Amino acid sequence: MGTWRVENLADDSATVESVLEGIALTRPNVVYEKPICKDRECKIPVVRNYTTLKSQGLGHGSMLHARVDPATCADNQKSSQGEGSTSSSSSNNGEGTTASDVGNTLTKRVIAHDGSIQLVHDPNAKSVSNGNRGFRKGMAALRDMKMQWTLQEFVDMDERFVFKIKRQEECWIANERGVSLDSDSCNDFQSYLRKFNFQRNRFAFLYGRFVDFDEDDDTKDSKDAKKRVIVEAIYEPPQEPDSDTPEGFIQKDDPMEENVEKIAQMIGLQRVGWILGHPPRVKGFQMSAAEVIMAAELQIEAADGVEPTPFVTVKATLGDDGNVSFEAFQVSRQCMEMVAEGAISVGENPGFCAVSDTFTAIQEGKESKTVENNFFLTVVPIVQHSSEKFVSQFPKPNRDHDARQQTNAEMKNQLSKSGSAGWTFMDLLSDFNLLIYLSKFLDPSDIAEICGSVSDRDIPLKNGHKIIIAGLAGLDASY
Repeated sequence: MGTWRVENLADDSATVESVLEGIALTRPNVVYEKPICKDRECKIPVVRNYTTLKSQGLGHGSMLHARVDPATCADNQKSSQGEGSTSSSSSNNGEGTTASDVGNTLTKRVIAHDGSIQLVHDPNAKSVSNGNRGFRKGMAALRDMKMQWTLQEFVDMDERFVFKIKRQEECWIANERGVSLDSDSCNDFQSYLRKFNFQRNRFAFLYGRFVDFDEDDDTKDSKDAKKRVIVEAIYEPPQEPDSDTPEGFIQKDDPMEENVEKIAQMIGLQRVGWILGHPPRVKGFQMSAAEVIMAAELQIEAADGVEPTPFVTVKATLGDDGNVSFEAFQVSRQCMEMVAEGAISVGENPGFCAVSDTFTAIQEGKESKTVENNFFLTVVPIVQHSSEKFVSQFPKPNRDHDARQQTNAEMKNQLSKSGSAGWTFMDLLSDFNLLIYLSKFLDPSDIAEICGSVSDRDIPLKNGHKIIIAGLAGLDASY
């Protein structure tokens, strides 16, 4: 345990008890396994009962020896709140550091002979504050978790907080055709962002289907079988642009969220991804830390845990040539794990995720306090299609500075095209955002039947429902 120096002993009157009291000022919890002795082997005890040290031939500079429990030797430093006001009491009256004060200790962890991990005094250790005494920052100390630790337990515990950063080479979506986006839905989304020259951030949810890439694949029903993503519609939830936030927007509560999910299910769709629009960026800067973390959170939600999922992230921005480009990504499983554990967060540089002080990230063989976002991304191929079942003509909700808003008059404009240019009433009614708008006025049972007819065209729409919808839209009998 080293040498402890006891100061301010009176040469003529100091006793063993004086030495013990001096030790207790800085190490109040010491447990002595052998009494204070004159020899290193601790076989010749120093006489106690307040017999002076001088009478035993001991004085200034003499060496005394004792055997102690290393785990009880933590050093309580003097408080900065006064001059020499350290107390050996177990309560703190505000005068200084106490026996129960866990701050400013000079300790280190050692492996005892039995393989257990113990906390011992180390005069060379750096002073730490109360919040940093834990096993890792923000965690309880080892001895607060349990009293004895084996080396293997310590190693296993530590490994849970270490991430060796590596790229995931493949996404969980079938690479041959990846994600297929409905052209009309995407054009409507990018057209709105063009109003602001793509200087606004905006996001929306993608609805569609996960389908087997190869119907003849024997693994198509297995958990590991890769899917294609078919996007048929886009829904834009309530949000407020805010360039001061890392995401570039503030997501608001959506009173229609439950209706959106129910209607999607009734017409055979589900949430298959999300899309974000953002201002042009420097080459190589694909996604910000806030966007990477949001993508990971949404993948975790879709997979109901840190599991493979075909849930996709699509981003749209303005290219150097003035054209809008769409790209698709997934974040890696390791990214999902780190987000689930709270190991990464938004830092000062949007191109990097900040690593929490509680965790350790090893990147390219070195510990790093940040992780470049691109390490977490896997590229997903994109193709486009025109939906054979759904249209995307009705105004989108939750848009400001848009001349077209969701109204009954807009519904009339859309449905009145029935009978012209090859449109049928059911064709025009098969609009995801129009059905969501109708759900504000119609009974859930009526919406369910209408959605049943949209999903399966062999189920005719009831005349009663036609009349109700036409009445809301202000259409006459000529529809």
